[in-house]
Amino acid sequence: MTDDYPLRPFLPADAMVLRDLFAQSIDELTGDDYDEDQRLAWVATAEDAAAFRDRLAAALTLVVQLDGEYLGFGSLKDNKTIDMLYVHPDFAGEGVGTALADALEKIAAARGAEGVTVDASDTAVPFFERRGYVAAQRNSIPLDDQWLSNTTMVKRLAGSPAKAEPQEAS
Repeated sequence: MTDDYPLRPFLPADAMVLRDLFAQSIDELTGDDYDEDQRLAWVATAEDAAAFRDRLAAALTLVVQLDGEYLGFGSLKDNKTIDMLYVHPDFAGEGVGTALADALEKIAAARGAEGVTVDASDTAVPFFERRGYVAAQRNSIPLDDQWLSNTTMVKRLAGSPAKAEPQEAS
């Protein structure tokens, strides 16, 4: 496939399909890094359909939909944090995540962000490392009676203004 996927803004009508995609992605793509109970707790964070829809609507959320099929979605919160980035398992490794991340990073840069952060799942860390993100800290997130680990990662955006270094008095 191509990295040139059609991106469009999230619409409230997308919420149920994206919720299913979210669950499928977690269930089928993260099994090497999280056990079944952890995956179930993670998927359960989207049980409340209205809250999931509101979370996507509160951020700048982009959707990849091709020939009526949903391939993935990603959201940018506060113009500097990739809050969600999920790809349908049938399209993993085909450039959908790259297209979404490229677009979210470009939007963040255009809106003045010097960098972008993401709390990457253990499964997603290699993807973000290939994109130039650097690990900043490890996190343990309590979900129901489970603990899920992830890594906060940061990427400085190209073209962002360099911070001025304090100059010493001569």
